[in-house]
Amino acid sequence: MHRYTYQVRMAGHWVLMAAVTWLIACGGAHREGEPAQAPAGGAVTLWTDSTELFMEHPALVVGAPDKFAVHLTDLTDFAPLHSGQITLRFVPQSGGDPVVITQDAPRAPGIYGPAPEFRRAGVYDLTLDVESPQARDRILVPNLRVYPSAAEAPKEEGGNNSGISFLKEQQWKTTGFATAFATTGKLLETFNATGQIVPAAGKIARISAPIPGLMEAGGLAQSPAPGQRVARGQVLAVLTPTLGEGGSAYAKARAELREAEDEYARAQRLYAVEAVSQRRVHEAEIRLTAAREALTGFAGNSAVGTDGRLIIRSPISGTVASRTLTPGSRVDAGTELFTVIDPSILWLEVNVPADDAARVGRTSPATFRLAGDSLPRTTRRLVSVGAVIDSLSRTVPVIYELLNSDGSLKVGANVRAAVSTGRPVEGVVVPTSAILEEDGRAVAYVQPEGETFERRELTLGGSDSTRTLVRSGISAGERVVTGAAYQVRLASLSTAVPAHGHEH
Repeated sequence: MHRYTYQVRMAGHWVLMAAVTWLIACGGAHREGEPAQAPAGGAVTLWTDSTELFMEHPALVVGAPDKFAVHLTDLTDFAPLHSGQITLRFVPQSGGDPVVITQDAPRAPGIYGPAPEFRRAGVYDLTLDVESPQARDRILVPNLRVYPSAAEAPKEEGGNNSGISFLKEQQWKTTGFATAFATTGKLLETFNATGQIVPAAGKIARISAPIPGLMEAGGLAQSPAPGQRVARGQVLAVLTPTLGEGGSAYAKARAELREAEDEYARAQRLYAVEAVSQRRVHEAEIRLTAAREALTGFAGNSAVGTDGRLIIRSPISGTVASRTLTPGSRVDAGTELFTVIDPSILWLEVNVPADDAARVGRTSPATFRLAGDSLPRTTRRLVSVGAVIDSLSRTVPVIYELLNSDGSLKVGANVRAAVSTGRPVEGVVVPTSAILEEDGRAVAYVQPEGETFERRELTLGGSDSTRTLVRSGISAGERVVTGAAYQVRLASLSTAVPAHGHEH
């Protein structure tokens, strides 16, 4: 089914020509000093399943042929028709022979300029046949009125320049430009909230100095820098213990371990020649185990070298997020040296307003957008819903799990999330790519006419990965910009009046 808008307005090229025609018809009968009102032309915008027609025409007057400007766009890629024939058949509603005119090729890419001449006044229905390698279509434009003379045609009442001008030539040259109809549909209800990407539980390790010591310069030369990948057990740094609180106790623990090892070995040798009982071996083994545990308490996850140095290793595989040390520096026990994060699985912590928290269920999905994202991303699963309301923000933390196999999500990034309540709602639905965020408001750009656009502020009601429900701001059947909408926004910010580049 064809959808179209028919709007009467003047195109600047025709103002002078139509004024001259009217002056000739009236014999120049107007008061000296008064500007002559020109007959008003019109414009038609119509979309089929495969083609967009934007046609500008002068006032239709018997015996006064003038060029139409027929712009044809291939809706498969929003490119202009580069070749092909069009046939315009104007059929009078009162009966009689039609006016037929054919143009074999466009005057410029996407632009045809037929000039029909009418012999009778009346109302005509136009059938436009398109025969092109890019598209084959038949477009119907009803109720075009032809006037007996320019004097009897409606007069131009002054330019109405409201809206954002974005010419066909600009649209065709803009990579990714696309539009689509707003429709009616059903989606799950959602509400918006802010959130932050954080490490998942068990996917972050903060490695600290277990005892006071000096960071060896040689070890740090090979130490991984922030952003580098590390494997579990990979050496991060080497720490030489120093005397003092903690350091002396560490040295004593090492000495006791050596004594326990020697005693256990001696007991085993004596037991082998039946010089001592098995109980003596067992007691030596218990002492050795205790000495090892005591030394591990000082070293933590670090390995103890034969020379007493602590070899600090990564407890998990991941990416080094921070490294806070310098070669030869002295560190105290507990000083954080490295942070390692496994970014393959992350958490999204959403700050849900307290009034909405009760609507979040165990099966409530969520989508989110990073700054600069054109499309929303989906969460993997709901991890938890907080039970305590933050006294300052009056929000409840809701945590979702995210897959991050490509590493594009960064810990600490702020996001805008859409949390689903699971309740289906029905209304006007547009592609999610049509929604932009400007100054914290959801907006879209609507195309009421071929080269005119309007900025609309929206109230959103729900979203999935590809569609968004709009509660207000857009009606079903309106055409919205779904690709390169930002370029239309830039056109709206320009104070320059674009030159009309059509070859009329």
